[in-house]
Amino acid sequence: MFTRSRRRLTYLFTMPMGLILFAFTFIVYYRQVQNQLLSFDKTLYSMAEEISKSADYHQTAQGWEIIYNNSNLWQKRDFISICWYNYNRNLVANFSKLETDSCLLKLNNIKGFKTILSQESELKLQAHKLRQLTLPIAKDDEYIAYLQVTLSLKQIENNFSQTRLFLSLGLPVTLGLIGIVGWFLGGLVMQPTELAYKQLQRFTADASHELRAPVAAILSNAQVGLLAPENNTQQPRQRLENIVDISKTMSSLISNLLLLARHEGRLNTENLKKIDLVIFLQNLIQGYESIAKDKELDIIIDLPSTEVNIKADPEIFKQAIKNLLDNACKYTLAGGRIKILLNTRWLKPTPFGLLRSGQIPMRASRQAFIEIQDSGVGIPEKDLPHIFERFYRVDTARTRTSGGFGLGLAISLQIIQAHGGQITVNSTIGKGTTFQICLPLKKSM
Repeated sequence: MFTRSRRRLTYLFTMPMGLILFAFTFIVYYRQVQNQLLSFDKTLYSMAEEISKSADYHQTAQGWEIIYNNSNLWQKRDFISICWYNYNRNLVANFSKLETDSCLLKLNNIKGFKTILSQESELKLQAHKLRQLTLPIAKDDEYIAYLQVTLSLKQIENNFSQTRLFLSLGLPVTLGLIGIVGWFLGGLVMQPTELAYKQLQRFTADASHELRAPVAAILSNAQVGLLAPENNTQQPRQRLENIVDISKTMSSLISNLLLLARHEGRLNTENLKKIDLVIFLQNLIQGYESIAKDKELDIIIDLPSTEVNIKADPEIFKQAIKNLLDNACKYTLAGGRIKILLNTRWLKPTPFGLLRSGQIPMRASRQAFIEIQDSGVGIPEKDLPHIFERFYRVDTARTRTSGGFGLGLAISLQIIQAHGGQITVNSTIGKGTTFQICLPLKKSM
């Protein structure tokens, strides 16, 4: 599917770029032809003027007499022909390399430039284009003679032929390079989509797997309960209790999945409220005192004496912190320690050259930092880049025993990012784990 989409993107990129390339090439070629022809005409006109000035014109009783300079001036140039015509447009002098070419021995144009074809084969100019200029000679506002000079366009045509050959070879190669670039760019464009698709496939597969197991357990308990003797009330009750427990687990999983789906991206601004993190954390930690007592854990709180206000959705933000605290309690052994710290500090602007993906902020701002430290079992270094992925488990057997689905950290990350913050983790095997949350402070404090 992605290969087909990539091929389509390459086609859509190559076609307009190819049309633009062909149009640009045509315009450049046309301009080159016009410029070279204009330069050629200027040279031809300058030569014709030089020849016309070398002749003398005398008026006689029969009309104007042309005394042309026969000093072989025309032979010094690459002229094909030089023809003089009187005021009656009759040929009076002809200096031509192609004396048998009739098109050169008549006045083809009264004034200006004209391109003609030579049929002469002696000089290998078969059907060769010639550029001809007819220059009227005037005295007292009256035309008294005409000078017609002709030059070969062979050199220009050779230049044009070379240009056309270069373009005919270069255009397909360039179009091929555009196609290769389009294929490469199509791959870059498709990478996020392909990654999202693979994540969706993995998420769907994992969610289906997680839901299949409890559904199978519910079905199994229900079927066994139905097969139990009617006078045996204890076994059906145990089966019903198992069904209730499994249903609660499924409900928790579905709630987590819905939470992930509903809060993808930014939050609804209508749900954002001013929260004092000091009071918020104090109230939240009170709910873990009994858990800490049961597991013989020592909870240490280090909170500032002043208010630390942020804008957040209280319910889902509470879920993000609870997930981190749950993990700290779950994976810290008896006699261990959990420490919660809160402080604020200014962050300096990050230099552009050092900016990395996911790094904030770009400008100096005051931020709130929440740290949850534990002295638990720690997380292996190879697993740290993946712990925020959905359904990722560091220890599959351990997390299944403790009832985890591998969604808690993914939910916390998504909630923190939705609040404009970021979350980082440092961990050492056997020494513990530290999660740090960075959040922008409420501006209207």
